[in-house]
Amino acid sequence: MSESATGREDPAKLPKTFKQFVEKFPALGQAHQHIGQEVERLGPMDRKMCELVKIGISLGAGLETAVRSHVRRAMQAGATEAEVEQAILLGMNTVGFPRTVAAWSWAQIQFERQRNEHSQAAPSTGHASHSDPPNTTSGGGGVAS
Repeated sequence: MSESATGREDPAKLPKTFKQFVEKFPALGQAHQHIGQEVERLGPMDRKMCELVKIGISLGAGLETAVRSHVRRAMQAGATEAEVEQAILLGMNTVGFPRTVAAWSWAQIQFERQRNEHSQAAPSTGHASHSDPPNTTSGGGGVAS
């Protein structure tokens, strides 16, 4: 279940459309939250593993914002960039090269956002960052092979 649905997500980070939908249809938002909580209780997987699986599901569905959201959540749960990338690469033979590359590019955007958030939260050392800006194109995110 997404953190947004279980109440663990910072409300400022929730997508505007999601907030508007739940505001208009609160009973559906509560049902969504309840189902997610129950699904999490059904198995032995920890939060990190659940989020890595959800990256794969989102990749298969071609959902850019879901991939990025679950990348962020997986990293918050302790996943490394290498683990996230492996979760994405596992989709190559199932969903094809174009969709896998698109999901990889979406993860790069989220990795960069995470780095920026951490660098803004950390005390300044006076050194400029020398990381390349992320690829902001989806690379045909909805294209299946």
